[in-house]
Amino acid sequence: MDAHSRGQADDIDPADQWVLNPQTGHYELRLDHSAGQSNAPTGRRGASSSPSPRTSPQAPSSRRRTADVPGQRRRRGAGPADGGTGGGRGDSARGGGKGGAGGKGGAGGKGGTGGKGGTGGKGTGPAAASASRRKRKPQQARKKKALMWTGGVTAFVVVGTGIAAYAYYEHLNGNISTVDVAGAGSGGFKKDQAINILVIGTDKRTGDGNEGYGDKNSPGHADTTILFHVSKDRTNATAMSIPRDLMTDIPDCETRTSEGTKVIPGQRNVRFNTSLGQSERDPGCTMRTVKEMTGLTVDHFMMADFNAVKTLTSAIGGVEVCVAKDVNDPDSHLKLTKGTHVLEGEQALAFVRTRHSFGNESDLDRIQTQQQFLSSMIRKMKSSDTLTSPTKLLDLAEAATKALTVDSGIGSINRLKELGTELAKVDPKNITFTTLPVVDNPAEQVKATVVVDQAKAGPLFSMLQHDVSLTEVKKKEKQARTAQAALLKGPRAAAGDVRVDVYNGSGQTGAAQRTLDWLQNDMGVLKSTNKSNAPGKLDRTTLEFAPNQVDQARKLADMMGLSAAALKQGTADAAGLQAMTLTLGADFKGAGVPITGPAQAPKGVQKVVADKQVCAK
Repeated sequence: MDAHSRGQADDIDPADQWVLNPQTGHYELRLDHSAGQSNAPTGRRGASSSPSPRTSPQAPSSRRRTADVPGQRRRRGAGPADGGTGGGRGDSARGGGKGGAGGKGGAGGKGGTGGKGGTGGKGTGPAAASASRRKRKPQQARKKKALMWTGGVTAFVVVGTGIAAYAYYEHLNGNISTVDVAGAGSGGFKKDQAINILVIGTDKRTGDGNEGYGDKNSPGHADTTILFHVSKDRTNATAMSIPRDLMTDIPDCETRTSEGTKVIPGQRNVRFNTSLGQSERDPGCTMRTVKEMTGLTVDHFMMADFNAVKTLTSAIGGVEVCVAKDVNDPDSHLKLTKGTHVLEGEQALAFVRTRHSFGNESDLDRIQTQQQFLSSMIRKMKSSDTLTSPTKLLDLAEAATKALTVDSGIGSINRLKELGTELAKVDPKNITFTTLPVVDNPAEQVKATVVVDQAKAGPLFSMLQHDVSLTEVKKKEKQARTAQAALLKGPRAAAGDVRVDVYNGSGQTGAAQRTLDWLQNDMGVLKSTNKSNAPGKLDRTTLEFAPNQVDQARKLADMMGLSAAALKQGTADAAGLQAMTLTLGADFKGAGVPITGPAQAPKGVQKVVADKQVCAK
């Protein structure tokens, strides 16, 4: 390598700038090539009598290679006995070379001053002893140098890896699209509270290959919407689908635009899917609409377009689905034979969008198909096949951050990771998919839209508001019945024979009326009456009845989830059509939500459990 490529204007090798100080056993950086070492010894050095290295700047450098001096040629291994001049490759400052002064048997031995053999080398006498003492220093120095080099490389690798990780972290952060929802959420999920996430699938035509889907030139709608409720203790979750053709009220929405903050006026009795995209509404409007409908504050939203289904399913290696019959839908281009299939990309999107393959070809049946697909996708994401594959996890992170748009509250990798950690605590077997109970819109002759079935939706909303899981209902209902069995053994009256007056001592406005609606519309207790407020607020709900009403009391206790402690039997029989007295207390959790345990799920509410494979029919 020439001097220019080494960054030098003379014939000094830059590698020789680090020189060994024999006094300290350490290598030192010589910045001035004509300067000597610190604390260098004076006088005779070994068998050599070379001049002091502190020469004037005009003098030839003591470190100039011998081979570069005209008329001289270095002989490796030569000492006086061999006819050489000694010195080896390096000067005395570097420890000499292999052929130090004194030859093989003399005072120089194999090495020159500080060389491999040290002064004395293989000779004998005081010189050899001195050399023996000094011999170890260069070895120690070389070890130190090796350790320093190894440590430096290790540090470089660690720092380099850290830089790469940070760069990838920043890359993922850059993938995430965010929307400031202008205070529509709760201000952020909390680890010690239930979490409500609104998952929105929009039909906006974004991404390559999606030109044939959705409404042309449309800003998109809330095409598929799921309210995902995770319990406070993270033992269970309920995912409630909201039909896009549901007729509802959309409240005023504060929305941030490029021109500033503006309020978009609300609308009454319009399709739910217009809560997004239409009239410049952002996902914050959909969050507010869901809150008005369900009474639940939504913490965050996640919005995905068509590409999300394609890229996420491909990232995890496909999602297994089951169909109970051959499918050939020319609209969605879905073509499957009866049985199980692993779908990804375009096929996966076709599966969740098909409306003519299953059920009665309605949007409600398509919702069930989507729930089955999402259940399978959750199982695949939480499988060891995915979680133990670094490639799949990186592909999933890449796909998810590119496909999802989220609110600014979770618009970073750190916040998404924190949220993901909380959601991951829920076992798939305790994730239940359901659909908001609806009925056909009575105002339409041609049934194109639906309205909320209040008799069934009310108890469902109450369950979510009070953090009660659909999954745990059967198990805990059984436990509650077992505990009451000893005190409530005996026959039950028919629901139509139960007579009860309902009083509100709970402190919750409208609790008696909501309970009455539930009893009459959902449970068939038609002989019930709302008696308004109780004389005072009560801590606990009570049911008072006469001895000849015990069969009615047992029936109502089963419905309400009342413990034996809540039952108060009188001493005299009831006369005629006298009704029992149900007084709601502060422990009242909502219509249909038992006092002592989780709710009895409303009859007819559709459910899909995430850990079970269901074939689409």
